Amino acid sequence: SLVIRGEKDEQAVLCSKDKTYDMKIADTSNMLLFIPGCKTPEELDADQASCNIIHSQIAGFSNSYWELRRCRPKLKKLRKLLMEDPYEGPDSQKDQTFTFSKVNELCKLLSCNCSTLLSLIQASEEEILHQLQVIDACKIEGYWRILEFDYEMKLLNHVTQLIDSESWSLSKVPLRTCLEELGSLEPTKMIEHILLSYGRKYIDDAGEVYFEMHEDKICRAIAQMLLRNAVKFNLSEFQEVWQQSVPEGMTTRLDQLKGLALVDKSSRPETIFLLKVEDLPEDNQERFNSLFSIREKWTEVDITPYIQDLCAEKQTVGALLTKYARSSMQNGVKVYNSRRPIS
Repeated sequence: SLVIRGEKDEQAVLCSKDKTYDMKIADTSNMLLFIPGCKTPEELDADQASCNIIHSQIAGFSNSYWELRRCRPKLKKLRKLLMEDPYEGPDSQKDQTFTFSKVNELCKLLSCNCSTLLSLIQASEEEILHQLQVIDACKIEGYWRILEFDYEMKLLNHVTQLIDSESWSLSKVPLRTCLEELGSLEPTKMIEHILLSYGRKYIDDAGEVYFEMHEDKICRAIAQMLLRNAVKFNLSEFQEVWQQSVPEGMTTRLDQLKGLALVDKSSRPETIFLLKVEDLPEDNQERFNSLFSIREKWTEVDITPYIQDLCAEKQTVGALLTKYARSSMQNGVKVYNSRRPIS
């Protein structure tokens, strides 16, 4: 089936089970006639001795049709809705008085694959369910929820401290022992969720469940925790504190922060600050306007993590830059600035 989705202030999109399409009216020079019970030549009896004129009633006509173009699913609203009620843990006073607000009702509807929520998010059902995995949402008491960041870091800290105290390899963290050791501190469902969010689940030859922890994702989360409390951070000082803050055996690298933080190489000393791609506008032109208001000139390396998600099917970052930015050379390096004045 095909479903048209969008609220009153949005441009309508058409969704199949796994794809999303922009809708655009196109005119045709051939008038389209709507004739009830109309038969094609193939459906008429070819053996008739004589041809009879068939009188048909024209029920309607049209000079235009809908033209569909595959587009990116508009998923930013999904995270925004879920962030209205982030899960702060079982002991949170706020969660104990969890109200059945609009977003909570919608979250529950999604868990049942109900079309009510799907009509608000301009994306197909499969794209929405995939995005829920990407943003590490989890189902709690029948509701899709996103963990509040401090609570997520608390859970991650429990796991990494246990790994350190038991001297486990980061590639072989046993689920059963984690649940036994940490079950008295947090719900076992939350412990398993944090392992799934920051690791890859696998089963060994003996049938035991283990997790291989993702070093880059853990380092990235700890960097976000450090940066969210500062407007700007001295780059060299940040790198030193960051390396000291990650679990032993992990190595921090700036390329782990693509789409999360931006280095200002023009300042002295160099600084780094939080700039999350998910906080930027979803519309292409608005995204570029926002980026050029933050920094007048960008190198392709710096801007790519912040526009990569805008690329449509078979579209490249280079094509986006050609359309929305103007290039020039600065000290032998190609840089990009806005095509239009930024207020």
